[in-house]
Amino acid sequence: MSIKTEYTDFLVIGGGVAGLRAAVELAKSGKVLVITKARETSTEYAQGGVAVALSDEDEVGIHYEDTIRAGDGLCNERAVKILVEEGPERILELISWGAEFDREGTKLAFTQEAAHTRRRILHAHGDATGREIEGVLLNKVRSISNISKYEFAFTIDLLINDGFCRGALLLKESNKEIVAIISKAVVLATGGAGQLYVRTTNPPVTTGDGMAIAYRAGAILEDMEFVQFHPTTLYAPRAPQFLLSEAMRGEGGILRNINGEKFMSNYHPSVELAPRDIVSRSIISEMVKTKARHVYLDLTHLSSQFIKKRFPRIYSTCLLYDIDITEDLIPVCPSAHYIMGGVKTDTDGRTNIKGLFAAGEVACTEVHGANRLASNSLLEGLVYGPRAGKAASEYGGRTRKSKISPPSYKIYKVRREIEIDKIRTSLRRLMWDRAGIIRCSKSLREAKVKVSKWETLLNHNFATRRELEIKNMVTVAGLITEAAVLREGSIGAHYRSDFPERGKNWKRHIRFNK
Repeated sequence: MSIKTEYTDFLVIGGGVAGLRAAVELAKSGKVLVITKARETSTEYAQGGVAVALSDEDEVGIHYEDTIRAGDGLCNERAVKILVEEGPERILELISWGAEFDREGTKLAFTQEAAHTRRRILHAHGDATGREIEGVLLNKVRSISNISKYEFAFTIDLLINDGFCRGALLLKESNKEIVAIISKAVVLATGGAGQLYVRTTNPPVTTGDGMAIAYRAGAILEDMEFVQFHPTTLYAPRAPQFLLSEAMRGEGGILRNINGEKFMSNYHPSVELAPRDIVSRSIISEMVKTKARHVYLDLTHLSSQFIKKRFPRIYSTCLLYDIDITEDLIPVCPSAHYIMGGVKTDTDGRTNIKGLFAAGEVACTEVHGANRLASNSLLEGLVYGPRAGKAASEYGGRTRKSKISPPSYKIYKVRREIEIDKIRTSLRRLMWDRAGIIRCSKSLREAKVKVSKWETLLNHNFATRRELEIKNMVTVAGLITEAAVLREGSIGAHYRSDFPERGKNWKRHIRFNK
């Protein structure tokens, strides 16, 4: 089929915090096109807040130490140093652009979350921090005339010519048109891959697309075995897997089993404020012991007025499902939340492919190590988005616009026996059951065998978003399971019941390159 060609100076794929902040930086050097496959992003789902050392009781060095400790020995120390040192400046910049974080009088209000040794979590409107940051960045982007945006445009693949990234091939869902966008540089900011799991806090858009297209283009992917599961998401028959913020435990929430008994003291001295991986595994263990499908989060001992003010969105959402969090125990269960691995980059967002940059959850700077510290994700986007944008801008300044011919694209018609939605459901259940919170050689190899049967899909071109997503999901699921098999040891968010210790060569980073 014929492919239309369009040109821009810089292409940003993804419209969350990292992508928007990269676009603002790139706009200083030329025309920027931001493309998103939908309107929603993971950024706006972030409730808990953004971690930053700005309070009187905190220091950058303490934030650094907490991040390193949570990463369980696999953090890139330089990447962490950049995150915590540049974080305050980026937050103050955001405030100057109109961000309204909650305050106590005239001072910024800070709260505490698991594995933080100081109250350093900024929040907005109680539990709508991501939405506030996303809104401010969108307004900033709209105020810049040389940034344009395509919504509902799915990135099929990156365009690679002579080893250089020259743009991307898009599917415009509105008219089913396939378009080649040619640019000097591309910044990937597509977010994570939570939809690979049947239980996830992530929105439907997080199907691992950026990781998959980067891998197909020849980029290095790293640390794919490290998938973080959030301990507390709402578990109710009619309810979505709604995230119940880490801050609820930071403010004094207590975990109880199905019999109403406290249990975290049996698993970790920090009880409810233990690192996420430990809390998630503790909940699963307690569910197995009591033969239950959930545990409870208890806030009933806290002031009703405080709960409503501090967690207004969570309070109102739970009421829709007949749960009053000021009076009732809240049924909760872990869900897939964040992937620490992704497209390997340096601290300026550069990948191993010239012209391709990445930032945010899709990227792996090793800043999170084996387990992300709570509320460092929004900060990562605010710090590494502009760093990637600046590096891409400098690269683009040395690069002339390409006049490459767009590739041919012969569409593969899906046969009836290839039931895409059925494969999607089976894949998500498989990853939850066999490559989830607790793993072992047997379960992971079963997952690998099943995923490999779907890999025939990788040999075909498709022309619908649903088909293209499952192609990407199969790709990323294969990488996660393979990395998890190769890491014969337990570290951070990766727990092997057959290898509960760290194992040999535990400091290595597992990398894949097609």
